[in-house]
Amino acid sequence: MTIRLESEVRVFRVAESTVRLDKYLAEVCPELSRSRLQKLIEQGRILVNGCGAKASQRLNRGDRIDVSLPASQAAFLAAEAIPVSMIYEDDDVVVVDKPAGLAVHPGPGHSSQTLVNALLTHCPGLRAFGDTMRPGIVHRLDKDTSGLTIVAKNGPAQQHLISQFKARLVSKRYLVMVKGRLTPMRGVVEAPIGRDPSNRKRMAVVAEGKSARTSYWVKEYLGDYTLLDIATETGRTHQIRVHLSAIGYPVVGDPVYGVKSAYLERQFVHAYRLGFRLPASGEYREFTCDLPSDLWQALELMRQSCNSAKVL
Repeated sequence: MTIRLESEVRVFRVAESTVRLDKYLAEVCPELSRSRLQKLIEQGRILVNGCGAKASQRLNRGDRIDVSLPASQAAFLAAEAIPVSMIYEDDDVVVVDKPAGLAVHPGPGHSSQTLVNALLTHCPGLRAFGDTMRPGIVHRLDKDTSGLTIVAKNGPAQQHLISQFKARLVSKRYLVMVKGRLTPMRGVVEAPIGRDPSNRKRMAVVAEGKSARTSYWVKEYLGDYTLLDIATETGRTHQIRVHLSAIGYPVVGDPVYGVKSAYLERQFVHAYRLGFRLPASGEYREFTCDLPSDLWQALELMRQSCNSAKVL
């Protein structure tokens, strides 16, 4: 199916000076990939004060940014009957308990079998607005992270939610298992995150990275492992996994930054709580979901192993 979407023009006013255009656009249009933004700049579809611009251009307070999103004539997003658990839904948003192994949206090399494909079966109106490959998406979970995520059902709701994320008004909590006995029992990791200069496919704590802040509370010690309750004040790529690895407590089951596990085949990261204001009413709502069966089974096996060791 070829989908024809109407073109869209977004207008922004710069509130701070000296910020680069590409970084500014990444903040105000997080649903658009950096590669797509770069292409729009090269095509002359992004103007600064009515003139063409470069990604590295420095902006000044009060500058007008026009972003012209062309109509898509070749986007193919098929609705697929993929089972997903919807925790909440109204006319503006849907809150989904995303299973591990399901990417949030299509990307290079995979145009199907994603959360967006699943939601198109239930919410066909997603085709009518936003990024053609990320309709309704306002934030992401890693493919192998399970738990709660929000999807907007219309353009105004999407912008409302994006503004909440940008202002750090959305509450995000995770249950995470790490290797090692983390002390003290509560703390904060604050370190900038950016592309790993030695491996561009990975993220790392780097001086020139974006600010990132992760708070943690110890829920349970299991021998040489620690179950954590984590809150992220920022939403950097792979933030939790990178921060915990950087302080010497890698995530269990994480094949990139963490350690292998005999108890499960994916990273022990679950987004169990999500709080935000509903776009229509402004009412603050908080949603929760239980650990999925694979993480619950791994947790129980680790508890049993720990108890057996104590007996011995």
